[in-house]
Amino acid sequence: MKKQISVMQQVRAYIEQQPLGKPFTPAMLLACGSRAAVDQALSRLTKVGFIERMGRGLFVRPEVSRYAGKVMPEALQVAEALAERTGSAVGVHGAEAARRFGLTTQMQTQPVFNTSGPSRRILIGNLEVRLSHVSSRKMALAGRPAGMALSALWYLGKEEVAPATIAVLRQRLPAEEFNVLSNSKSIMPAWMSDVFNRFEQGQYTNG
Repeated sequence: MKKQISVMQQVRAYIEQQPLGKPFTPAMLLACGSRAAVDQALSRLTKVGFIERMGRGLFVRPEVSRYAGKVMPEALQVAEALAERTGSAVGVHGAEAARRFGLTTQMQTQPVFNTSGPSRRILIGNLEVRLSHVSSRKMALAGRPAGMALSALWYLGKEEVAPATIAVLRQRLPAEEFNVLSNSKSIMPAWMSDVFNRFEQGQYTNG
């Protein structure tokens, strides 16, 4: 019994140290005790209303606004928590990346993120968050602006990407990030690295 109480105290202390609204999984709490003991502690804390279960294996201590009530985590936070369970990377999906760079006006109808881990969907209230597995090559620069730009280029594809597209990225990326992107030709498909070569040669309009 003493061990079980100790696990409960450790789990609660860990959660209290995390920012309100940050989602977490049982795997993040295994330093507190066995998986069975952690699961039991989370179940008890859910029953007393200290935390909420957002979906299978995903919990949160919600932030409460006096005006809006409970504020649920952002979709990216959920995606990152899901990916962390498998030690996977997560990045902005190409469609959203292209929109952020002004390369398209198309908006996602639901939050989708690239991941090096398994594909997965989770429903949070009426919002579905989806992780879509992509190759390690597409995730090589994940987590930085250069990686988001690379994701946008993969999404747009061979027929849409031209030297003028690279010019836009150069304008909207920090210089350091654009250098990282342009120096990553080894992870690009031949058609993409060819566009970069043409851009560097000054062929801005030969799309």
